[in-house]
Amino acid sequence: MKALNSITLILVIIGALNWGLVGLFQFDLVAAIFGGQQAALARIVYVLVALAGLYQLIPLFGAMGNRSDNPQHVGTSKY
Repeated sequence: MKALNSITLILVIIGALNWGLVGLFQFDLVAAIFGGQQAALARIVYVLVALAGLYQLIPLFGAMGNRSDNPQHVGTSKY
């Protein structure tokens, strides 16, 4: 599960950077790389980023349930 956690975290970071580019410069990097927002590959990336964000809720809620004050331990839960 550690690999899945790392992959989803990378996808969430990609999504965050892409939204930052959209907000700051009106430039959608994912759409530019994969041929537009309606291109199949771009839509797949958007869906994967969304699923990764949902998956990352698991360690977040786990850390909140443990009342961990150290955010470095969020990714080390046994999920």
